[in-house]
Amino acid sequence: MTIDQDFLEDLRRRFGNAAGGEMQDPHFREVAASVFKDGDSRKWPFADPATFLGASFIENGIRPEVLEALDVALIGVPMDLGVTNRAGSRLGPRAVRAIERVGPYEHVLRVAPMGKLKVADVGDVPMRSRFDLAGCHADIEACYRMIANTGVIPLSVGGDHSISGAILKGFASRTPVGMIHIDAHCDTAGPYEGSKFHHGAPFREAVLAGVLDPKRTIQIGIRGGAEYLWEFSFASGMTVVHAEEVAEMGIKAVIARALDVVGSGPTYISFDVDSLDPAFAPGTGTPEVGGLLPREVLAMLRGFRGVNLVGGDVVEVAPQYDATTNTAQIAAQVLFELLCLAMFSPSARKRAT
Repeated sequence: MTIDQDFLEDLRRRFGNAAGGEMQDPHFREVAASVFKDGDSRKWPFADPATFLGASFIENGIRPEVLEALDVALIGVPMDLGVTNRAGSRLGPRAVRAIERVGPYEHVLRVAPMGKLKVADVGDVPMRSRFDLAGCHADIEACYRMIANTGVIPLSVGGDHSISGAILKGFASRTPVGMIHIDAHCDTAGPYEGSKFHHGAPFREAVLAGVLDPKRTIQIGIRGGAEYLWEFSFASGMTVVHAEEVAEMGIKAVIARALDVVGSGPTYISFDVDSLDPAFAPGTGTPEVGGLLPREVLAMLRGFRGVNLVGGDVVEVAPQYDATTNTAQIAAQVLFELLCLAMFSPSARKRAT
């Protein structure tokens, strides 16, 4: 067979001398214009200090006057004093920052969020003592109470999952939220060994504190030998979708169920990397075999377009257990998906046109 010469000449005319940043499709041209600021040159992904998703960094940025000027704040919470097994997720924010070339375009949602929203990496939550779990939670809670008053959407990277309870107690202290929670574990256990602050209990504590609505909470990917610990999830009216049920129901049905549960009210999305099978994400403190696929998680997140997202987190990345960096890579991609969902959230300020 031969190539249609007229067709080939047309391609040569249209693309033969075009630069890498020149696009003819109107949508792609708009995206390229927000990415390429100087011809076909882009910032080198391996140059300069690393930040979340390559966003601009604002030193000491967790201040009202900074946050009020942003649509989305990317925040590190490097604390892992609440783990029950392998420690190390205090290094999660640093590992996720080190991942380059995530974005700028989301091909399914067809958005380039950095060109539409005012986004910055504002640094890490300041905590007074690296040794005091309850004190760290108090510092996180106070910080996110301040953040809630600024109107910004905070997307946080932990740290162990106990940080989520403290975030919700601060951030949702005035308006309780619903939650889409993707995890291997429900994290609704009771106190152990004199502490109720561990990473297996944040969402019981959040419900009891009146900041998390259990009837508007869905937990997806649950599995493993700790099922008996999650009585509170069922007793409080949370919707629990086990990992096996995800496969049986199909992703579209899981998305529909989640959207039905959270409705149109303010919603928080919490993603624990141990929701994934450890074949894909071994770098976590409590790996649980039989987990979700990264493709399934991304499909679910994209299906949550339009959810009234007011905040979210990515937790439990312990990079020292993953020499491949795959776990941090997935975590960075999930963080990017949350940023994309902020584009469509009724709570986003969307200052940019």
